[in-house]
Amino acid sequence: MEKNDSKNISLFDDIDDLNLLQLTKFQLFLYNLIHFVKAIPGWFVSIFKYLFNVVSKFFAWIKDEIIDILSTFKNGDFKTRLSYPIMGFGSIARGQPLRGLLFLLFEVVFIVYMATAGFYWLGKLPTLGTQVPGTVYDPKLDTYVRVDGDDSFKCLLYGVLTIIFILAFIYTWRLNVKQNKISEEILKSGRKLKSTKDDMASLLDEEFHKTLLALPLTGIVFNTVLPILFMILVAFTNYDGAHDGYSNLFTWVGMDNFNALFNLNLGSNSLSLTFGEILSWTLIWAFFATFTNYFLGMFVAIMINKKGIKLKKLWRGILVLTSAVPQFISLLYVSKMFSANGLVNGMLLNQGWISDLAHIIRFWENTTLARIMVIVINIWIGVPYLMLIVTGILMNIPADLYESAKIDGANAVQQFFKITLPYMLFVTGPYLLTSFIGNINNFNVIYLLTGGGPDNPKLLTSAGSAGDTDLLVTWLFKITTGAESKYYLASVIGIMIFVVVSTIALIVYNAIPSTRNEEDYS
Repeated sequence: MEKNDSKNISLFDDIDDLNLLQLTKFQLFLYNLIHFVKAIPGWFVSIFKYLFNVVSKFFAWIKDEIIDILSTFKNGDFKTRLSYPIMGFGSIARGQPLRGLLFLLFEVVFIVYMATAGFYWLGKLPTLGTQVPGTVYDPKLDTYVRVDGDDSFKCLLYGVLTIIFILAFIYTWRLNVKQNKISEEILKSGRKLKSTKDDMASLLDEEFHKTLLALPLTGIVFNTVLPILFMILVAFTNYDGAHDGYSNLFTWVGMDNFNALFNLNLGSNSLSLTFGEILSWTLIWAFFATFTNYFLGMFVAIMINKKGIKLKKLWRGILVLTSAVPQFISLLYVSKMFSANGLVNGMLLNQGWISDLAHIIRFWENTTLARIMVIVINIWIGVPYLMLIVTGILMNIPADLYESAKIDGANAVQQFFKITLPYMLFVTGPYLLTSFIGNINNFNVIYLLTGGGPDNPKLLTSAGSAGDTDLLVTWLFKITTGAESKYYLASVIGIMIFVVVSTIALIVYNAIPSTRNEEDYS
C-alpha cells in the first residue's frame, strides 16, 4: 500500500499494524485519541462488571463460610463443639495448651472489654454523644461545679476501635473453629498434632515471617488504617472549631459536606469554584514541577557526561551541595530574598534597574509571577537529584546502540530522541509517576515560599480564603488551622485528593511501557 492510501483509511475503524504504518504522526495521534475516547464506555462497563464480580464472590465466600461453620459443628466431636462458645477448649483438650490459652485469653479480654466499655462506645457511635458539659450545684462546696459531658471525638474514635476489635474477634473465632476442624482431621488420619515445643520452633523457623510481621502489621493498622478510617468518617460530620466535640458536640451530617463542595453555585463563598481553581492549578503545578526537573536534569547529566567535559566531579559536587542543605532553610532564605524589601530588589535598586521603591518587583504579590517563581525555584531544588539518577542510567545504556546509530548517519538530536529518551522513559517511568503524585502533595515548596499567596478575593469561602499558588494540600492545611478549623471540609478535600491521585496513578501506571513491555529493554 502506498503512502497516499492513508487518506482512504477511516480513523474510526480498527486498523491493522500494516495500515498503521501508512498513517502520518498526526493521523496516528488522532487515531489513538479517537479510540481512547471510544474505549471509555467499555472501561466503565468493565469496572461495573468487576465490582459485580467482587460483590458476588464476597457473598459466595460468606455463604461457604457459614456452611463450613455449620457442618463443622454438626460433624465435630464434643471438643470441637465446646470450642464454639469457649475458644481454645479443643486445642487444650487435644494437648495444645499454648494455642488454646491464647484463644481463650483473647476471648476473655474481648468479653471484659465489651462489658466494661465496648457496648458503651458502640451505643454512642450513632449520635456521637448527647450529654453536653454543664454545671451543677454542690451543697458541700456551696458552689456550682463543672460536670463533664460526652466527648464526640472519643465516641467516634473508640467506636471505630470497637468495631475493629469486633472484626478481629470474629476472625479469631473463625480461626479457632478451623483449627479444631484441622486438628480433628489430623487425629482421625492417625497423625500426631504439634506440641507446644513444635509450635514455638515453628514460629522461629518456617513461620518466622508471621512472627516478624506481627508487630509492623499491628502498627500499620493503628497508625495508618485507623487514621484513614477516622478521616473518612469525619467527612460525614460537622467537626470544626465551633464543634470541637468536647465543649460543643459534633454530629453526623450525612452527605451535606460533599454537597457543599460540589454545589455549582458560582456566587460568592462557592466551595466548588475554589476547589476547581485550586485543583486546576495543582495539576498544572505538578506537571511543570515534574517535567521541567526531569528534562533539565537529564540535559545537565548529558552535558556533564559528554566526552571532553573536564572537572566532571566538580560540577556534580556543586549541584549535589544544593541537596545537602535542609530544604526548609533554602526555601525560607529564597522567599525572603525575593520579597518586596529583599536582596533582589535591593540589588536592582543599587544598579539603577529600578528607579524608586514605588517600582520594586513584588514577586510574591503578582499571581503570574508568583506561579512562575515557584516553578523556577523548584527546578533549582529538583534538578541535582534528577541529574544523579540520570547519570547512573546513562552509564548503563549500551554504547553499541550509539555506534550503530552513528554508522546509520544519525546525528546527536536523532540519537537522543530514538535511543536516550525512550530508554530513560522506560527506566524512569515509575519514578515520573511517583514524582508527579509527590508534587501534587508538595507542601514545603509552596508553603515556605509563598504561603499559598497572593490571596484571591474570588476564592474567599466559608472555610476561609485561599491563594493563587495554594495547592489542595496547602489549602487543606489552612482549613484546619485558625479559629474555625473546618476539619470536616479538610477530610472531604483529603478524600478528593486521594480520588484524583489514585485515578491518575492507576491510569498512568497501566499505560507506561515500564509495566507492559519489560522485555523491550532487557
